[in-house]
Amino acid sequence: MGLDQQLDYQAMLDGMSQGVLIFDSANKLVTHNTAARAILGADLNMIQDTGWTAAAVLFNSRVNNPDEQADAIRSRALESSKPVRFRLYRSGEYIPCWAAAIAGTNSDKFTMITIDTPDWTAMVELVDRFRNEVQDAAHATQGHAEFILQSIRHLDPQANAATLSRRISGFTRLIATHMHRLGRLMQLLERLEALRVGGLRDTVQTNRRKIAIEDYLEEFLEELDEIGLIDPETEPEADYRSRLTVSINNVSGTNGSSGLAVWASRPHLTFILHDLLRNAIMYSMKATPIKIVVRASAETPSVQIDVVDEGYGVRGTEFEKVFMPFLRARQPQIIGEFGYGLSLYLCKHEIEAMSGRMWFESEEGVGSTFSFKLPLWQADDSAPDSSRSGS
Repeated sequence: MGLDQQLDYQAMLDGMSQGVLIFDSANKLVTHNTAARAILGADLNMIQDTGWTAAAVLFNSRVNNPDEQADAIRSRALESSKPVRFRLYRSGEYIPCWAAAIAGTNSDKFTMITIDTPDWTAMVELVDRFRNEVQDAAHATQGHAEFILQSIRHLDPQANAATLSRRISGFTRLIATHMHRLGRLMQLLERLEALRVGGLRDTVQTNRRKIAIEDYLEEFLEELDEIGLIDPETEPEADYRSRLTVSINNVSGTNGSSGLAVWASRPHLTFILHDLLRNAIMYSMKATPIKIVVRASAETPSVQIDVVDEGYGVRGTEFEKVFMPFLRARQPQIIGEFGYGLSLYLCKHEIEAMSGRMWFESEEGVGSTFSFKLPLWQADDSAPDSSRSGS
């Protein structure tokens, strides 16, 4: 018995968590599944009656760009061998969708629309964490400020300025720590929101530019002195620049110029390097070196960037947690540092949104290397194909 005789295709569609709609070339809805009914509700009845016309009206909600409207998306899907991504606005949120062409038995082409079932678990967890963090920071800051005022009001007449300064400095460091953590959490929340509502790829595409690696890293290192990269409680007087070295394996003539360049979003590249350096610093001894190594990939038109440390490393049993949201390795040296367990999850998605990939190697007690590849910028491409992979 053949596989097509063993499978109940409608049951298979109904077992999917994604909503599925399939239209024929005459714009008729020929099949759908249970998830599509759950997502679309009564609107599915209109699509069954009217076909693609009703679906296009639904998909075009809040879409002003003609190139992103339903008919244009469908046309691109029918002309391509790859699915085309778009978004559906429904019930106050944007839902990721895909349009793909399916070949029929009589050379007819069908259009399959898949609608993701949103999973807001990570977002809900972060919002809860954010709310608690704001409450804790507000209460703690209020308390510290009151202590400062009390210290000034009830200062012993015999106490000198140095005594008062020590008291106030201690409280202000605590306030600075709370504010640093709150600011960090705000940034993570913004990045997670862009990912969860489907806006990350659009933002990346808007910001993608040629980035000359040597010039970029020179500016990046200079700016490190101006930002609070590390939690103040971890290293109040951090001097991580002295631990950091950069090596660029430059290839003369690559990209038609004298140095390596990538096609990437500068803000996202900076987020990623900040996060990788922060982890390398936090999870290693203060005296150990940290390296950023850049080289052209020999296998693909891409640039590989490694962040190498000689730190605590990750146990093999903890590897699967590294890129998962809100999960942190349970090793004492790692869990003892303050963190949210979210940055590497975001880094991986942001790199993939720039058509790259990310991975790591680690050995407990030896150190870790976090690596990623980004598409090589090419002089004959003013706008390289966004589908080009750095894998």
